Amino acid sequence: MTATPAPQSDRYNPFAIVAIITVWFAGIFGLIFGYVALSQIKSTGEKGHGLALASVIIGWIAVGIAILMIIFWTVLFGAAVTVNSAG
Repeated sequence: MTATPAPQSDRYNPFAIVAIITVWFAGIFGLIFGYVALSQIKSTGEKGHGLALASVIIGWIAVGIAILMIIFWTVLFGAAVTVNSAG
């Protein structure tokens, strides 16, 4: 038994619009909204798949950069503390 595709709608999914805006200010929230939008678009057939997908990609890039920055600052701070306590 094959699944029938959702009917096409001329309306953009609101979560896709919110996701692409939010991802530039708070990456993790844009990522979450993007996944919600993708799920809704799959079931409703609304427009905005590209917006939601872009927000998910940008969100993961932002999360990756944040993790790298945390690692960088942790190593830098640890090195500074080690140099100051040894001297």
